[in-house]
Amino acid sequence: MITLSSLDYGLITFYFLIVFGLAFMVTGKKLSQDSEEYFLAGRNLGWFVVGASIFASNIGSEHLIGLAGSGATTGVIVAQFELIACFVLLLLGWVFAPFYIKSGVVTMPEFLERRYSKAARDYLTYVSIIAYVLTKISVTIYAGSVLFESIGVSFWDGALIVVIATGAYTIFGGLKAVIYTDMIQMIVMIIGATLVVYFGLDELGGLGELKTTLSPSFFSMWRTMDDPSFPWTGVLFGAPILGVWYWCTDQFVVQRVLSAKNIKEARKGTIFAGFLKVLPLYLFVFPGMICFALAQKGVLVLDRSDQALPVLASYVLPNGLRGLFVAGLLAALMSSLSSVFNSCSTLVTYEIFKRKNPNLSERRLVQIGRLSTVGLVILGIAWIPMMKHISGELFTYIQSVQAYISPPIAAVFFLGLFIKRINAKAAVTALYAGLIIGVFRLVLEIQKDSIDGILLEFASINFLHFAALLFLFVSILMIVISFVTPKDDKDLSNVTYNGDMLKLMKGTKTEYILSILLVFTVLFIWWFYQ
Repeated sequence: MITLSSLDYGLITFYFLIVFGLAFMVTGKKLSQDSEEYFLAGRNLGWFVVGASIFASNIGSEHLIGLAGSGATTGVIVAQFELIACFVLLLLGWVFAPFYIKSGVVTMPEFLERRYSKAARDYLTYVSIIAYVLTKISVTIYAGSVLFESIGVSFWDGALIVVIATGAYTIFGGLKAVIYTDMIQMIVMIIGATLVVYFGLDELGGLGELKTTLSPSFFSMWRTMDDPSFPWTGVLFGAPILGVWYWCTDQFVVQRVLSAKNIKEARKGTIFAGFLKVLPLYLFVFPGMICFALAQKGVLVLDRSDQALPVLASYVLPNGLRGLFVAGLLAALMSSLSSVFNSCSTLVTYEIFKRKNPNLSERRLVQIGRLSTVGLVILGIAWIPMMKHISGELFTYIQSVQAYISPPIAAVFFLGLFIKRINAKAAVTALYAGLIIGVFRLVLEIQKDSIDGILLEFASINFLHFAALLFLFVSILMIVISFVTPKDDKDLSNVTYNGDMLKLMKGTKTEYILSILLVFTVLFIWWFYQ
């Protein structure tokens, strides 16, 4: 339990007022009836809000608490995924964004149809919507409920508060309200985490004491090739593939890039987001390490690693600042939830309703978008009771299937940009083959205790190694099928590499310098924590 004072509750209330006030201000008195305004914020946003929204929508409260929990058990190595994201965000800004913006698409499935076929579009549409509802929406609502329980609010009251508060401005304000509130939530999140780190280190006695208390392995980002969780080969070759899927092809993230006023603003936004992704190592992983160190000294009690962040905050933060910390957790929660509501409603509106009724008016599209969000809210709440009947281990498996089906999606997007010969038949075959292999792997993992031989070996491959191997397999499969089947007869000018696209991919001197600086920042961190 996090004990809060009247001042803390006052700060939390003030946070809600700021969020709703900003959402109302950017939405305006008259609700938008323009679909591009509602779903893509009018395609008129600058780099700062684009980058802030990418970062804030990515860091959910379950992500934040999970990073701290992993920090308490494994140390800095869990931040490898955050650092790999820095490189992949550069890839999004320099390589993928020019194609997406030039083609004028609204959704990622739409881009797949332009590049390949309707069948590829259908696959990504339904896989994305199902994954959003079963994992992202429900787990975020669940995490919010648990957060409210920690401050004395019942589970279901907490769930309703989270959904109603977040759903309200998402439904009425659309992407613009989501993105601008993300900007404020990013600031609150960073301030709250910084306070925890500052007071935690002060209580412990500084960084030197942290290094003295914990074993050297806590400060190493590199493990051997046979490490069960973070082999260096998996980090370097598997994690980037999962990153390409999440950062470069998922509607959840890419929709923010599509909302930028032009390619340069989109690129600057991704570079800014890349620099922000360096912060989780110090703001979210370090608190877990500090909490574990304090527990080792007997200063506090840490029963479970995933309690590291709230336990540390409740112990070291004074009255008033605890409220700011809870506001930071709420910011992480609401930014992720509002983003997935908006992105999923965009897919439902454009990929299901507009495709069946191409002549729908702008007003009708926005109405469908709002009703879709309401439906997603209801589905998310309805799924929560089911989660209580699913074991924590099985739920982890359900989420992990995303990692198993993401390599084919990454391959279809990435190779499709640069190899014109890859055709629709090859892409669709790769997507479904990847899905079958991924689900087969999931089933074997669940049944791991009752299998042996080659099946056990297959189920025991580290998931990062599995991602790299599956990416390689489907890439070869696509190339082979493409060269033994007829070439697609369609215009690929805005969806594949050519001379005109190369011009769009060129940046300014400042963009080159900042991108190189980001790369060297990550390389320095890797060297420092070797």
